[in-house]
Amino acid sequence: MARTTGKELLRNPTLNKGTGFTAEERDELGLRGLLPYNRCSQQVQMERILGHFRRKESDIERYIALNALQDRNEQLYFRVLMEYVDELMPIVYTPTVGQACREFASIYRRPKGFYISPDDRGHVRRMLDNWPEDDVRVIVVTDGERILGLGDLGSNGMGIPIGKLALYVSLAGIHPSWCLPVMLDVGTGNSELLKDPLYMGWPHERVRGDAYDALMEEFIAAVTDRWPHVLVQFEDFETTNALRLLDVWRDRTLCFNDDIQGTAAVTLSGVLAATRVAGTPFEDLRILFVGAGSAATGIGHLMASAFVEHGLSAAQAKRRLWFVDSKGLIVKDRGDDLAPHKQSFAHDHAPMQLEEAIEDIRPNVLIGATGAPGTFTESVVRKMADVNERPAVFALSNPTSQAECTAEEAYAWSGGRALFASGSPFAPVEYEGRTYHPAQGNNAYIFPGVGLGVIACRAERVTDTMFMAAAKRLASLVSDEQLERGALYPPMKNSRQVSLEVAHAVAEVAFTEGLARAERPDDLRRVLRDMQYDPSY
Repeated sequence: MARTTGKELLRNPTLNKGTGFTAEERDELGLRGLLPYNRCSQQVQMERILGHFRRKESDIERYIALNALQDRNEQLYFRVLMEYVDELMPIVYTPTVGQACREFASIYRRPKGFYISPDDRGHVRRMLDNWPEDDVRVIVVTDGERILGLGDLGSNGMGIPIGKLALYVSLAGIHPSWCLPVMLDVGTGNSELLKDPLYMGWPHERVRGDAYDALMEEFIAAVTDRWPHVLVQFEDFETTNALRLLDVWRDRTLCFNDDIQGTAAVTLSGVLAATRVAGTPFEDLRILFVGAGSAATGIGHLMASAFVEHGLSAAQAKRRLWFVDSKGLIVKDRGDDLAPHKQSFAHDHAPMQLEEAIEDIRPNVLIGATGAPGTFTESVVRKMADVNERPAVFALSNPTSQAECTAEEAYAWSGGRALFASGSPFAPVEYEGRTYHPAQGNNAYIFPGVGLGVIACRAERVTDTMFMAAAKRLASLVSDEQLERGALYPPMKNSRQVSLEVAHAVAEVAFTEGLARAERPDDLRRVLRDMQYDPSY
């Protein structure tokens, strides 16, 4: 194969180093005269990029600037993300990625990822040969129907797989060439998009039923034929499909759903950390969920398993978990009104609304997964503070605009006693002379490490036991000093080490459960560390 040189090299983002090419490289690669004289180190290049980035007036402009950097110099892009993760992750992913998806058609520049539509039925395996990488190990796929808390954005939802895989690379060190974002573009129920002349997706109402399932079946068969050990992450599917697809595929292929299992693990981790502050043993907790979709019930199932690990029976564990949906407390008297995924959490109890439920159940932990901002009103938070010295309040809906309450509200309404976590980031809060650092229960603490661990041991399946191990390992990484400041999770700047620890816990489970196809190494941490991509040059 001919070597890439000259202008063609400078146009190739995986090879281009821009002004970072040395004099010797410029001479050897046909670049003399094509670049300014002075060779800039990668550190200087980062300073230039950050100066440009920080001069932008809006987060969406910052998103576009980073996207453009990835299009021209991939190594520099990932080096900047790694070094400045606290500042840049809210741009690359939530909350800014939500706006980027809304505006995807108008900010589109260059193609990233792979698109499959109903018109491609019968051709998907052949189409995959168009993808240039022969060693894909992680796929993030969405159908765009439930993008964050924003609803059906159709093929504009491609911003989510792109963003997730950027975090796989920057936080866990998965090599960029191993990553493939996929949009299963089966149409949209968003009439505004269908009328938009800029919309680039398959311009029809959503395909459902047998035709949808047949396309998914063909997709899974095609990707596992081309890349037999690939991990498939389902992302931002509507509740019914999310639960159904996970149930169909979890025992048939290497896959997981981050909205269900990743969210469950990061939430369990935050609750475990909160017990160290509140002083209530985990097995004594009562947990009230507001929202009963796939994310909330996924958390509930992992919590139930954790209660059983702490000595409760399965029936006792379920009795610790209560759910409120749009119609009130989920109780058995509602009968046929309950969707199947809610039925296992229905109790023999009088029907009641949220505030009455708090007074009656006296939960230690309140978890919001509603996508409805303002659900945790002042009265709700004050009632939680009335029944707990240190109430745990988790407002998990994304993006920030959809959070059930803000960090400032949680601290103010609880008299500074709340143990607060959110799905999207909030800035530090000053309250009565003290600075609180709100915890962000971001799935980015979990899924990149899960991916690294699964890849490293060549796992056959992803199990709930792996997510349990990931949650416990993450909780163990939070120091007493961090808890004192209100941070229920370790600093995001430590994400590489966090992901390595999560990967280690996941791989250990795979080896123990006999699900690893790789030989168990003498030094698993070293193997994991050696796998991590380094974008420096």
